[in-house]
Amino acid sequence: MQNRVFVLDSVQAPLMPCTPARARALLGGGKAAVYRREPFTIILTARSGGDVQPLAFKVDPGSKQSGMALVAEFPRGKEVIFAAEITHRGQAVKATLESRSALRRGRRQRNTRYRPARWANRCRPQGWLPPSLMSRIANVTTWLSRLARSSPVSRVSMELIKFDLQGMENPEISGIEYQQGSLLGYEVREYLLEKFKRTCVYCGKKDIPLEIDHVIPRSRGGVDSIRNLTLACHRCNQKKGNKTAKEFGHPEVEGMCKATLKDAAAVNASRWALWRKLKELGLDVECGSGGRTKFNRTSQDYPKAHWIDAACVGESGEHVVVDPRLAPILIKAMGRSPNGRRFRRNDAFGFPMRRKDGQHIMPRQRARVTQGFQTGDLVRATRISGKYIGIHVGRVTMQATGRCAVNGVPCHARELILLQHADGYKYERGAAKQEPDS
Repeated sequence: MQNRVFVLDSVQAPLMPCTPARARALLGGGKAAVYRREPFTIILTARSGGDVQPLAFKVDPGSKQSGMALVAEFPRGKEVIFAAEITHRGQAVKATLESRSALRRGRRQRNTRYRPARWANRCRPQGWLPPSLMSRIANVTTWLSRLARSSPVSRVSMELIKFDLQGMENPEISGIEYQQGSLLGYEVREYLLEKFKRTCVYCGKKDIPLEIDHVIPRSRGGVDSIRNLTLACHRCNQKKGNKTAKEFGHPEVEGMCKATLKDAAAVNASRWALWRKLKELGLDVECGSGGRTKFNRTSQDYPKAHWIDAACVGESGEHVVVDPRLAPILIKAMGRSPNGRRFRRNDAFGFPMRRKDGQHIMPRQRARVTQGFQTGDLVRATRISGKYIGIHVGRVTMQATGRCAVNGVPCHARELILLQHADGYKYERGAAKQEPDS
């Protein structure tokens, strides 16, 4: 089952999303035209205004992926009509900034052409966050703005999850030492489920009841620190007894438990900034904890997924109908410019690359548009002969000569039809989490 289709009236005001069957009937009858491909939106040709039901934009923010859902309040109850999961590019942003910093340091040490270092005592504005975290917040707010332009969104619900890293590292800390940490409370079990992907670390079984296990048992001097906790099924936990994980034949578990807490730290650092950004949009914002989200999901017997967690956020997520056939849109943040923002690329030694003749430094990168197309555009390519004969739809990778590739299939610009300009995201169709009973 597909998501609902967004509908705009003749003056581009959002109406209530309709079913794909209704959209096909409107398009076939000439009463509507395609306005946007992803997410699919139609615009009516001769109608303005209409009755709408309130919609809630619900989001489950995460470090690597965030789930989004639109929930409609029909007379028969609340129902998810649109679902999506967005993959962030925070790590790519961080790697790019580190690469740029390394190149600049290298040039300064070699006393070659370089950008002078800035003063170390610069003052950052209040609420400043690194670009890698701001990109996550920007993705969520961007999609809220897009969906609000295409549908009558009236309020927002977000999971204001929090992990107390200080309490996880040292559960016995108290007093002034605790106040100097993150005195925000924590949900250890939820964090462990995310860290170990809901899998028993000893037998590898998934989707079964799991228990918290001490890598070094407390009877052997182990503590309740998060770095000494893992997940195990009941059978493995009983079989392990008071042995350490290494004695039990799994020395790798100790290293897994010492993995960095950067994902939890990223969520912690950006959650309030995201909340403030959502409040600035002028919509009512409802907040809920991760424990409340899980309670709502498990009490309704829904499988684990980012977009399902988003639908179950907060008090409004207690009674939400999720169609088992609903397949979300998988959105991946790709960045606006495929060639980056550099004027010139660098070689392996950090110097600007030269042309093949070795005479001139490469000028500012060429125009991104080639014969009306640019890398990242959503296109339809029609090959009438050769190995790849057929119709291919996807993002295009353009060259200055007009040669290109669509989903790895070599094409030429004359074989392309533009469906949607590049918007910095890549789209795929997800799979339904469960099948309906026969």
